[in-house]
Order: sequence, then structure tokens, then C-alpha cells
Amino acid sequence: MDIAIVTGSAGLIGAEAVRLFASRGYRVVGIDNNMREYFFGEEASTAWSRANLESTISNYQHVDIDIRDQAFVNQVFAEFNSDVRVVIHTAAQPSHDWAASQPQVDFSVNSNGTLNLLEACREFCPEASFVYTSTNKVYGDNPNQLPLVELDTRWELDPSHPFAQHGIDETMSVDQTTHSLFGVSKLAADALVQEYGRYFGMKTACFRGGCLTGPGHSGTRLHGFLSYLVKCALTGDAYIINGYQGKQVRDNIHSADLVEMFWHFHQHPRCGEVYNAGGSRHSHCSMMEAISLIEELTDRKMNVSYTDQNRIGDHIWYVSDTRKFQSHYPDWNYAYDLRTTVEEIVESHARRDRLVSAEARQSATNHSESSIEAVLADLERTGAASCDLVRS
Repeated sequence: MDIAIVTGSAGLIGAEAVRLFASRGYRVVGIDNNMREYFFGEEASTAWSRANLESTISNYQHVDIDIRDQAFVNQVFAEFNSDVRVVIHTAAQPSHDWAASQPQVDFSVNSNGTLNLLEACREFCPEASFVYTSTNKVYGDNPNQLPLVELDTRWELDPSHPFAQHGIDETMSVDQTTHSLFGVSKLAADALVQEYGRYFGMKTACFRGGCLTGPGHSGTRLHGFLSYLVKCALTGDAYIINGYQGKQVRDNIHSADLVEMFWHFHQHPRCGEVYNAGGSRHSHCSMMEAISLIEELTDRKMNVSYTDQNRIGDHIWYVSDTRKFQSHYPDWNYAYDLRTTVEEIVESHARRDRLVSAEARQSATNHSESSIEAVLADLERTGAASCDLVRS
């Protein structure tokens, strides 16, 4: 059976890739050691996603290793060797705020980990397609130099600019800009993926994502914009808007739409390609607009506060132009718009909350039953002791 190796397999994009490739006849080997919990805490753990994959997908095999360990990575690739037809690399440290706190860990995961995978692919399955989940942060804050116009609920690009109609394309410069340390580590990996395609002739592609989202996201304060907004709406937790009057614009692509891009590339791969991959003009919103939509869908007023301090390297306006990919793969198109995506995220969080509540009730019931059994046991012991006293 053809093998697909998916790194970060319990994460948002990884799990989506597992489901899609498994459903299309591949045996999927997932590599994931739940570093997301290390990065962002227990609330961001993907253990629930791994358990779901293992319980529902029969042709899925999970491998709990760190992609920074070349020896372990090589063991996995050596086991499956040339049966590996595609590598979907989604594992990453995904937050530019977190990267500043531990730059060496960030770089070792994002850059060195990617190099380890490329080398393993080159040695054991050089004909496989290699798909890398990159980021629009490789462009640094160059998008902020575009001529922007402030509107009531958003920043927007001057209509006369060439990017205005369709968004930012792959000609945007990656130089002379503040990337954030996360952007730098992802850019290094992005360049490696391109180079292995161009220098060694491997079938590689970088997908420079906008905001990647969907119902499988374990959103947290430092990563997972829409998912975390929904979580705060449902729990009443405070949400802090960082700068730009809350009018900063993001395009948002559903994880299923992105993974379909991976699939189309794998069917007809190319060497050393780069594609902007986001929601484009089809699915985008400002922070203010996202809050308004989520309040409507949850029927709850959010607890929102504001600080003028924007995040370093953050984009004021970013919308992806995906026409290059669509010109190479014209059969691909979006299946989700912004509203349907957010609706799925709301339902997913509500479902998880119901599951947690059910588990809590079951745990309380078990505890209560245990307590009753303990009381009865004490009564039995007390009664037996009393009988012994009477007999004596």
C-alpha cells in the first residue's frame, strides 16, 4: 500500500491531511509528539485529536517522535522506504510571540526539523512529493508598507494598487523587513524546501498560508485566531486585541481546502514551487468583523479589551492571491467560505465542551459510587466488630 507520512499529524492541518489521504487509499504514518502542549499549555494539547485518529482510522499508524531527532526520523523513513509516496510536513512551532521567548527551540523545530525530513526523504524516498506548510510571515512586515486606507471596520488596500483586486502574490519581497523570529525560522525552512526541489530535483512545494483554521484547531492565546476567538466567546474569557484599532485584516482558509491543495499538487507535482495559500478575497475579515460574526453565531457578547501595542512583525492587512496555484491546478477550488468555517468552529467547540461535561459527570458519578461503596464497607466492618463485641 502507498504510504503518506504526515508530520504534526494531530494538529489542525496534519489531522485533516491524515483523514483525506487515508480516505483515498493511503496508509498514513503520523509523526507527532504533542509539542503544542509544551508551547502553549494543556489547553492547546492535541492528545484528543490523536486519540480520535487512532480510534476512527484503521489505516493510520501514530509515531511519537521529535522531528529534531535525525536518527528517529531516519528509522521511520527507512522502515517504509520507497513505499512513501508523499510527505506532508505540518509540524512546527507556530507562534511568533512564543518564538521570541525560546529562539533556539523555535529554530530547531522549524528549520532543523525540516532539514532532517528533507534529508530522510532524499535518502529513502526521493521520488515522493514533499509538501511544506509554510507561512505568509516569510514576507515579514513588507505587507505593511502597502498603501492602506482606514475604513469603519477594517484596513483596506488602496483600490489603485495591483494587489487590491486579488491580494498579495508570490512576488512580494522577503528581504529588508522585520519577520519576527518565527518568520525567520519558517523562511529558512521555506528556502530549504525550494532548494531541495531546484538543486536535487525533488518534488517539493511551499504553501505560504494565511490564517489556517477549521473545527480541528486547538486555539490558544498565542496561536489560532478564529478558534481562540470562538473559545473566548463560549467561555466568557477575556480577549485582548493587539493594536491597529482591531481593524487588521486576515484571510482565513479552512483546513480541508488547504489539504485539497496538497492533494492536487501531489497528483501532478512540480519541483521547488512556492504558492500563496489563504482564503484570498473569497474568505477574509478584520478582527472587528470576526468578533461581530462570532457574537452573532454564538448569541453571546464577547469580553473584549484593547491595547495599542501590536505584535512585532504583525500584518495590518494580508489577503493571499492564490491564482498561481489555481493556474497550475485549475480543478481545485474553495469549498468553504468564512461564515461556514466559523459555524463549524463554533459547533466543534460546543461539541468538545459537551464531551468534557459528560466526562466530568461520569467522573463525579464514579466518585460518588466509590464513596458509597466505601461507606458501606465501613458499615460492614463496624457491624462485624459490633457483633464480635456482643459475642464476647
